[in-house]
Amino acid sequence: MLKILVPVAGTHNDRFAVQEVIKRFMSNTGMEVHLLNVQTPFSADIAHFSSGKSRHDYHREQSEKALAPAREMLDKFSIPYAVHMAVGERAQTITDAARRLQCDEIVMATARKNSLTRWVESSVTDRVVELTPVPVEIIAGDSMSKWERYGIPAAIGAGVAMVLAIEA
Repeated sequence: MLKILVPVAGTHNDRFAVQEVIKRFMSNTGMEVHLLNVQTPFSADIAHFSSGKSRHDYHREQSEKALAPAREMLDKFSIPYAVHMAVGERAQTITDAARRLQCDEIVMATARKNSLTRWVESSVTDRVVELTPVPVEIIAGDSMSKWERYGIPAAIGAGVAMVLAIEA
């Protein structure tokens, strides 16, 4: 049986990965689908002023909210799946879950971004590919926002111009 891990972050692009898994399940019902949502842990400062139970409840609520659209899509096609929720560094936690669950593949969606944006940003997808020996199928999502397309390159250009002006 083919085991597939689908990391779900609660973004619009998650649906592309889930759609791919649905399409593949229709031709191979011998698949085991695992949905995973990873929440970022609170900083030590915030954790110091909140109880473990309230942090746990908050992370669980956010995970359920992030997983809901993916679960609805799979339920619509009566595709069985397991749900996993975790707190930690996203890429490492995804990699660890794939190993622990003995997954054969990770199917992830990512936004379409230009090279400059990918160079500046630290991508969870890139880190997962670096960390895991499990094959990763990356499904292209929607195009990047106008801010990512124009704002980030403009901000970088302005920063470089400021450095050059200061040095002159």
